[in-house]
Amino acid sequence: MIIKKKLIIEFIIIFCLVCKYINNLWNEIIIFRTNKIKIKIAIFSYSVKNGGVERQTSLMLHYFNKVKIFDLFLFTLKHKEENEYKVDENIKRIVIKRNLFQILIENNIDILIYQFYKVSEIKKLNNLKKTKTIFINHSCFLHWIYYNKLFFFKTVYKTYRQCKYLISLVPFENNYLFKKWGINSILMNNFIGYKYNSIKPSDLSSKTILMIGRGNDRIKRFEIGIKAMKYIANEIPECEMKIISKTDNLKRLKYLVTKMNLNKNIEFVGYISNPSMFYTNASLHLFPTLAEAFPNILSETLVYGIPNILAGLDYVSTAKGGTVIIYDDSPISIAKIAIKILKNKRYRIKLGKGARNNMKKFRNDLLLRKWIKLLLSIYKGENYYKFLRQKKRKSSEVEYINIINNQLKLLKLRNKQYLNISINNIENFTFMENIEKYLLNHS
Repeated sequence: MIIKKKLIIEFIIIFCLVCKYINNLWNEIIIFRTNKIKIKIAIFSYSVKNGGVERQTSLMLHYFNKVKIFDLFLFTLKHKEENEYKVDENIKRIVIKRNLFQILIENNIDILIYQFYKVSEIKKLNNLKKTKTIFINHSCFLHWIYYNKLFFFKTVYKTYRQCKYLISLVPFENNYLFKKWGINSILMNNFIGYKYNSIKPSDLSSKTILMIGRGNDRIKRFEIGIKAMKYIANEIPECEMKIISKTDNLKRLKYLVTKMNLNKNIEFVGYISNPSMFYTNASLHLFPTLAEAFPNILSETLVYGIPNILAGLDYVSTAKGGTVIIYDDSPISIAKIAIKILKNKRYRIKLGKGARNNMKKFRNDLLLRKWIKLLLSIYKGENYYKFLRQKKRKSSEVEYINIINNQLKLLKLRNKQYLNISINNIENFTFMENIEKYLLNHS
């Protein structure tokens, strides 16, 4: 009883301190606006076209632009292109040509949001006095394993250990694995591209399956969806698949479609920056990708109430609701579930409702407030970043360990080189730094 009282008192004290701190932050905004002080924030991206990072850059700028004390800059490596994601006209755009640090000084940038993996730049940015840098890690560590870029552990992730402000998009990495690796990060979600209450969900009336993304990227594994389509079309001849992707370098997939005699069932739509026209009546989205962090396409299709089939992707924040997760890579396994969803209207509607309910909690207004608090604290040199990092999470270590075990089983299924790797190995950063050497010695 005494312990319970102590815990309640501690909770009340912490709650009061947090409320006081948050109130102080909002008072800071009023002071900034009254004194017409601007915080200069730059977001650095390759471009604002075609990719998930680019889409998020557009969304971040859009929502940050609602905050009057922010003076925003967009840094890109590429010049303006056709069919880009929208960027508000009042945002200053600068093309970076090996002159990043010069541009930071010339424009007196207070905070840079950096989204690349260039170690030399990360190290230099870490040492800057005037400009403070927030590094966003847009990838799960599994991404680099499946790409066979194991040097990332002794280069990028080693450098992350020295970063003051790092953002992770993956809960089990941020809350568990990075702590084991000595990386200090904060968990953020991505902004959602469509407003929950402003869109009309799919009526799930058609026999249309979607696959969306970079079709030429082998890690996305569109070929598994195409092979599954062979079994689905045999069972449901009127079923059609629409592949929404840049058509560059898709010869391999187009050949596979022809070889499997699926030209009547599969259409290559091409790249579309806003694919919402295809969400109005689609009944299924196939997502057989090997690794993700906070995938935009998954969140967007779920917002529209479209069921998703995932291949082992149980660790992303949006995976719980409206999804069916399989733990093998068999096209037959995907086809069986797809056929069940397309043939069973009640099951399809149930999954669609689950998808919508899942996405209710991912609110852009709340995420913007979290970003504002973070940016203000970094600018003022306060400790809100540490406070956010230390906030207790609902998930337990047991859940995170189960996720890692699930992913290890899949990794071993997909690549026999990893058969003798254990969860203890994964948790040990020294081992991960030397994993390339270990695999060579045990091959």
